[in-house]
Amino acid sequence: MRHHESKEQQAVITWANMHRNKYPSLKMLFAVPNGGKRNRIEAAIMQGEGVKSGVPDLIMLHPSGQYHGLAIEMKRKEGGKVSPAQKEWIDNLNAEGYCAVVCHGAESAIFVIKEYLNPPRIS
Repeated sequence: MRHHESKEQQAVITWANMHRNKYPSLKMLFAVPNGGKRNRIEAAIMQGEGVKSGVPDLIMLHPSGQYHGLAIEMKRKEGGKVSPAQKEWIDNLNAEGYCAVVCHGAESAIFVIKEYLNPPRIS
């Protein structure tokens, strides 16, 4: 199942790399390598380095509109459930002034990124 999410996330990053001229802020988009299976020693090392369960998959450190930054938890198009730790991170990020969302598939994530980078202008 994780493989499907990975392919969707790769499609988002491919799109972002192709559209940096139009959206220069995409240079501030990066992945958080929290997922995947690790052996006990590697997991302990990463935990000691500050890896936290539930952190969203994609982060954009660029303020836009009322938000400090964007965080996207990627899920496959069909299915894909948000864990309690992921929900807690999303809720906490939103409470702190970030735009944190769950996106099912690359198209959803690209739509969110475009909307985030083009906030409505108030006259």
